[in-house]
Amino acid sequence: MGDNMKAAVVPQAVIFDLDGTLFQTETLLETVHRRVFETLREEGLYEQPLPSIETLLGSLGMLLSDIWMRVMPDGSPAAHERANVLLLQYEMEELALGRGHLYPGVIETLRELRERGVRLFIASNGLEAYVKGVPEVKGIGDWFEAKYSAGEFATGTKVDLVRRLLDSFGVENAWMVGDRSSDVEAGKSNGLFVVGCDYAGFRREGELDGSDAVIRSFPDLLKLLP
Repeated sequence: MGDNMKAAVVPQAVIFDLDGTLFQTETLLETVHRRVFETLREEGLYEQPLPSIETLLGSLGMLLSDIWMRVMPDGSPAAHERANVLLLQYEMEELALGRGHLYPGVIETLRELRERGVRLFIASNGLEAYVKGVPEVKGIGDWFEAKYSAGEFATGTKVDLVRRLLDSFGVENAWMVGDRSSDVEAGKSNGLFVVGCDYAGFRREGELDGSDAVIRSFPDLLKLLP
């Protein structure tokens, strides 16, 4: 895996993951996680001890159905369904209150990419309202041509989601930027230059294997441009 392999040409587009890439998810989820499980307990849907926040953070990047299988494997289908609803509700409430932060340098870096004529997109395995809501609330929503989510398109893998985005917008030369193995796989399977983000702090060992380049902070993305 290249640590700082420059791309041969300036990409036509850059496709970003959201959680752990643009958005510092743990700054939002610490409160949301507790609220979801308090409500499930109050409603009698899940009465086990509070699962660790680390398990939830470590599952980001998966489809939601897979996340709940990891976070509460002993939970009923009804508990998982309700958790989906509560997660989105509480995420949007906390975002509206100003909780949650973009990573340092995200705004300045995206602005620079736009000034260089690069088209910007988001592709995330999250819920549609969340994937569209976070950039909006943080003031960067209009900078992206599209925000694609597994929640909106019901794709089974991120490979399929990214392929759909590339086809819909006629993108032939792009970078995939993300912090998870699903991002690496989505980029490689679609013939993209893959940039692995190694600053989220809750990824598994080997998560970014196969990336063309790895960055330790978001602004390092600009150093990869030719």
